[in-house]
Amino acid sequence: MDIIIIFFLFFASLLFSIYHSISILYPLLFGLSCFTLISLRRGYTLTDLLKMMGDDSKKSLIVIKIFVLIGIITAAWRACGTIPFIVYYGIMFMSAKYFIVSAFLLSCLVSFLLGTSFGTVGTIGVVLIVLAKSGNVDINMAAGAIIAGAYFGDRCSPMSSSANLVAALTNTKLYINIANMNKTASIPFALSILGYVYLSYTNPLAFYNNQIVDEIINSFDISLIVLLPALIILVFAAFRVDVKLSMGVSILLSVLIALFVQHIPFLKLMNYIATGYRMENGGFFADIIRGGGLYSMLNVSLIVLISSAYAGIFQGTGLLSDIEVFFEKISTKTSVYLTAVLSSIATAAFACNQTLAVMLSHQITHKLYERNQLSNYRLAVDLENTVIVISALIPWNIAGAVPAVMLSADAGFIIYAFYLFLVPLTNLVVRTKI
Repeated sequence: MDIIIIFFLFFASLLFSIYHSISILYPLLFGLSCFTLISLRRGYTLTDLLKMMGDDSKKSLIVIKIFVLIGIITAAWRACGTIPFIVYYGIMFMSAKYFIVSAFLLSCLVSFLLGTSFGTVGTIGVVLIVLAKSGNVDINMAAGAIIAGAYFGDRCSPMSSSANLVAALTNTKLYINIANMNKTASIPFALSILGYVYLSYTNPLAFYNNQIVDEIINSFDISLIVLLPALIILVFAAFRVDVKLSMGVSILLSVLIALFVQHIPFLKLMNYIATGYRMENGGFFADIIRGGGLYSMLNVSLIVLISSAYAGIFQGTGLLSDIEVFFEKISTKTSVYLTAVLSSIATAAFACNQTLAVMLSHQITHKLYERNQLSNYRLAVDLENTVIVISALIPWNIAGAVPAVMLSADAGFIIYAFYLFLVPLTNLVVRTKI
């Protein structure tokens, strides 16, 4: 009974924090304290519990190293002109008649390069939603396409923190997982494009606002050289070079371009890398482009660390054993993958954030995959095809709620986020061999 009460209080605190725009770190710490107290009541010592937390937190250190690089690269790409280049030419070559499908594809490209859904929505996504508003395109339709595209890269980019987290949890190789994700997402990706082509045809963009284009031209040198940091990521990914090395080379190029092409003073550039990029001249695009930096990764790194501590306690104490048995019974009546889908819906709804949902889903299903002699690569791709995308479909989960707020949309965007629900659904019907 006590565990049910704690789960209820924890879930209520998460919802309260989201509703009142309070950092999710506070309810996560509250829940961790409560689960620690329950474990102490059940006979575990504090030393044992701290060891459990520490053992699982070690797995997250791999991901946190990626976070550090992401923080640096997102600021450096802003400063050197890579992101402004993509925004500028994305707008210039976008067809007003096919705006929604163009928004989806452009968001896919940016999210694959950045590896972050929030970063994609906060840059190109905000630009696209402004165009949608000024061009009389339905906001939720546009937001659905943008958020779906943002999670394309969040799911399968080599720079994605969630992709690296899944690889660390399942002890699998990142690039093999990405290849498997591409195979299992080809059908939903194609269907999504068809859906967005239809929406584009029925909701064309009425006119363009060139203010953003003018600001970029006046503030940045957008010659082809500024695209090199992004091209390095793509080329190195094609050759399956270690993502930390490819990001390191990209950062070095970005710094050199920022110094010698954009003529940003060294100390100012270092400040941007630490605290986030800021344009000197004000304007609409200046508000959009600001951000990135090491400081921006602090909150998400703490969320991963605390979520890892949860996973350690749950695994070491067996607090989730009854839930694991429940889903095991479901798997005997349906299938392992459908069970993974159902557990992902439950964890994404309960955890209210993607990271903890991923760890809980892994905790609940990994033994199930072992019993059915399914490989870790099968488990990894199934986690990517379920909890990673499903989290953004839960109205109160920050994975979807935060991007929706950033785009001035509401929960109505969900029905237009085709890619997010087509990935888990098509994989129910078509099971690609892994």
